[in-house]
Amino acid sequence: MQYIEAHQVFIEIIMRLWLVWLCIFVIMVSSYIVRKRLGLYGKIYNSFTGVIGLCIVLFWFLCAIFADQIAPYDPLQQFYQLKRSKVGAFDVETGVTFLLGGDNLGRDLFSRMIHGSQTVLTIAPAATLIAFLVGVTLGLPAGYYGKRIDAILSFIANLILAFPVILLFYLLVTPGIRETFVPVGMAGLFFLFPIIFLFLVLCSRYRERPVLLSMQLSATLLVGVWLYASLVFNADPFHLLSLEPNELNIFAAVIFASSPGIFRIVRGLAMDIKTRDYITAAQTRGEGVWYIMLWEMLPNIRGPLVVDMCLRIGYTTILLGTLGFFGLGLSPESSDWGSMINQTRKYIRIVPTMVLPATLALSSLILGFNLLADVLREQSLKD
Repeated sequence: MQYIEAHQVFIEIIMRLWLVWLCIFVIMVSSYIVRKRLGLYGKIYNSFTGVIGLCIVLFWFLCAIFADQIAPYDPLQQFYQLKRSKVGAFDVETGVTFLLGGDNLGRDLFSRMIHGSQTVLTIAPAATLIAFLVGVTLGLPAGYYGKRIDAILSFIANLILAFPVILLFYLLVTPGIRETFVPVGMAGLFFLFPIIFLFLVLCSRYRERPVLLSMQLSATLLVGVWLYASLVFNADPFHLLSLEPNELNIFAAVIFASSPGIFRIVRGLAMDIKTRDYITAAQTRGEGVWYIMLWEMLPNIRGPLVVDMCLRIGYTTILLGTLGFFGLGLSPESSDWGSMINQTRKYIRIVPTMVLPATLALSSLILGFNLLADVLREQSLKD
């Protein structure tokens, strides 16, 4: 085993990421040119901090998209001659080079880090989005109606929030629970909310156009049933979508723990917004209740919700890393960053750099989301 120079490693990594750099350049330049037409997203370019945060987030999203083109090896492929190797390890006989070293099983840490971004950036945004749909669907009527509906929903939300989060996740993803119907039942309940939300949006918007409404509802129902059956029960007839049992458990745990906090934010904003003049004007026009909530109130609270979503995706990323670190996340061979840290921490005294790729990847992505959230908060306050 030999080692290449540090500057050669750096150059090789930069060259392997050329497609990512190109896409970032195109996205940033084109967005900057038309930034005045892009609303809240365009205002990110008025802040240097926002541009840095956006670049970091875009970097990892593009790495996830082009992981197969960037990673030199399969994340599960093992090269025993390069076990526990340092940065820039090179095997003369096979010509295999580990740019960031190898783990205890001889797997390329660079390839695993890149492929790990796919896992993190699939679960964290998707679970957060569904949690927001749950929180919005329940929070708007609680804030708008108040009284008994608000009391019941708020009690349930406070009951969940009163439970320690780490213990809650431990119970939901521990092997004793994951083998029962509890995670599947929870996921089945939560995954209904996107369908319910879309039905409410369409019915409130197009109730006076029954032909168009029926067509849209039919299409929504067909796609929704297909996605629901594929993700919850792994019964996709086309074999295009599926979730592993561990992934389904994590989805259920993240949504269950995040939804109450989102519910409280939406409820509080709705209680404030419902007293505004334009809400009174909509009520005077005879608009439906759900039309007022979804088309009058929701657009006017989108700023705080976008900020909270950025923060919650970062929190969910931390959570996935924590679960993986404790061995409660995805399967042991998974390349998610938490599992990588857990698998390499035992050998940190032998090869101190072994734990760095996943650690830096995790922390940089969270930093990017936090920077974005800070800038979006400032811009939403100005509006």
